[in-house]
Amino acid sequence: MTDAVPDALTAWRRLASAPASAVLLDGFHALKHALRFGAEVPVAVTGDRAAALALADELAPDVRERLAALLTEVPHATYASLVPRPHPTAVAALAVRPSRAANLRALSRTPRTAPVVVLDQPRNLGNAGAVIRLAAGFGATGVVTTGTLDPWHPTVVRGGAGLHFATAVERLDAGELPPGPVFALDPEGEDLRGVKLPDDAVLAFGSERSGLSAAVRARADHLLSLPMRPQVSSYNLATSVAMTLYHWSATGGGPHSS
Repeated sequence: MTDAVPDALTAWRRLASAPASAVLLDGFHALKHALRFGAEVPVAVTGDRAAALALADELAPDVRERLAALLTEVPHATYASLVPRPHPTAVAALAVRPSRAANLRALSRTPRTAPVVVLDQPRNLGNAGAVIRLAAGFGATGVVTTGTLDPWHPTVVRGGAGLHFATAVERLDAGELPPGPVFALDPEGEDLRGVKLPDDAVLAFGSERSGLSAAVRARADHLLSLPMRPQVSSYNLATSVAMTLYHWSATGGGPHSS
């Protein structure tokens, strides 16, 4: 065991002792994305440094040097003891969670060039992670959750593949939604295909089971519906968000618009 190993483990345990400010990056791709989008990553470990750097050579040469400087190889059993479920890439890191104040500034800043996605009382951690990954891909300003689900829960971060650091992610009350016209998805709403969504839209999605809460529905300036075959109950939450963000992008929004 080299001197670097005990130093890395000491740093890991120190950061892990403050879970409110430490974010587990589970796997190579989560670490890759976090580094690309400016995360502060004090410690990263791997059970196979050569394999991790080979992945970087193939998939992420832009962060290869930073990974080489950051990754400490530890025995595989040690790596496995640090994470809830070992990842196939045998890579894990701890990042510093962005401050709530910084995220709130990003969410409230106007004018905006991309919508904010609101997940109203979501229940499924994996779905929330998938939505954050989608939002990052479309260049959304941020993702807000209402209710009890923590959008920075390790399972959500795993589902988001480290892309929490590419957008502003916070939990807020229904009365604290960011500024902008609220477009809420509801079966009784106007067909999305006939509406042009503005860049400063706040796009609100209810849970698959119960739909929008009364508080968020009351905040809505517009109700929108997704095209759906009769007798189909609902779409998956992440699918609904993807369809709506794609519509926004295809009608003039998005990071590649002129």
